[in-house]
Amino acid sequence: MTTSDRRDPDVLVIGAGVVGLCCAWFLSRAGHTVTVVDRGEVGDPAACSAGNTGFVGTQGSAPLAEPGVPAKGVRWLFSPESPFSVKPRLDGALLAWLWHFRRHCTERHARAGFETLLALKQRSLALLREICAADGLAGTLTERGMILACHTEQGYARARRTIPAATARGVPLRDLDRAELARLEPGVDFAVAGALLNEEGAALRIPAFLVALADALRARGVDIVTGAEVRDFEVTGRRVRAVRTARGDLRPAEVVIAAGVWSTACARMLGVGLTLQPAKGYTVTVPAGPGTPTRPVLLSEGKVAVMPLGDRVRIGGTLELSGLDASVSPRRVDGILHTARRYLPALETDRRLDVWSGLRPCTPDSLPLIGRAGGFDNVSVATGHGHIGMGLAPAGGELLAQIVSGTEPALPARTFALDRFRRGI
Repeated sequence: MTTSDRRDPDVLVIGAGVVGLCCAWFLSRAGHTVTVVDRGEVGDPAACSAGNTGFVGTQGSAPLAEPGVPAKGVRWLFSPESPFSVKPRLDGALLAWLWHFRRHCTERHARAGFETLLALKQRSLALLREICAADGLAGTLTERGMILACHTEQGYARARRTIPAATARGVPLRDLDRAELARLEPGVDFAVAGALLNEEGAALRIPAFLVALADALRARGVDIVTGAEVRDFEVTGRRVRAVRTARGDLRPAEVVIAAGVWSTACARMLGVGLTLQPAKGYTVTVPAGPGTPTRPVLLSEGKVAVMPLGDRVRIGGTLELSGLDASVSPRRVDGILHTARRYLPALETDRRLDVWSGLRPCTPDSLPLIGRAGGFDNVSVATGHGHIGMGLAPAGGELLAQIVSGTEPALPARTFALDRFRRGI
């Protein structure tokens, strides 16, 4: 069935990743008829949402732009184990992004960014609990806490200093000495100075969560059309009248662009510019062995995530501003696994069951772009959730639905406005 055989919806969501599906969930809950279109399949291995570790909860709320990051730039640029790097190239959009990023590497911006991301993550976790209570989604969310493992004494001391501020903001973070860590994860050889436990650390089983969410949306009457790449828009004045896709045209009352890194090209068709860069991340799936943790673990100094998946374990890390190049760098993969073995020497990393790379849509301040597109009365955007998209998407989808519906936003919408970099915020 082509899109032309379908009833035109109230809202057309472009993108069936975690952000697009969360937008569809809350738009449908608000009473709108919704159609989602995507150029690929739900949970497609090539999609950003498909191969990541699925970390959610309140851990990891710090923005990428922090004081001291620019000073590490050259060293990180050439290290295969660096958590954040830039592929050098002459690109005006990249240079503009880096300029805004540098402006946000201050104590004031980092503090404000942390507060906002934490609020988004806290709201998202509450919403995920509601969503995953639905039929077919139970079991896709695990809440056994998350371990923050520190390899060095300096890293452990730095992590412990964050506990008072975190607990004051409602994050249940506490210190674990080596004996407590051994009781929590018996049989796991941690080569660490110490660790913290976030009892609200949680994870989604990916891509099972995405597939189940899409099924739940279909059961609610949401139409999800795959293989429907957006090719053009028909515009009259300040309104999009039709969206032309590879599977026919649709004439929705509202359009939401939630296509991850492809949102930039989609918005550009309408003359809308987005301050967004693709950031490549990797995951490597290896067999689980006797020394595999049973809980999600964040390897603090190396910024590598370890997610147990039954008989497998997924290890993820690295953010590389590489443009739309999704190719796999063996150097980067080796660097991630080397970092993982430093903390967890018993991990079986020689047999790689799967190596995946995905492009995450990143903004200079790590806050998503959610709001109305300037110049249009019926176009909105939801993208830029970066490497923590799983943990931000539910609250972002709720906010987007409130903006489209004209109801009072639960979060300050201006904070996520598309034009905030042009306004110098």
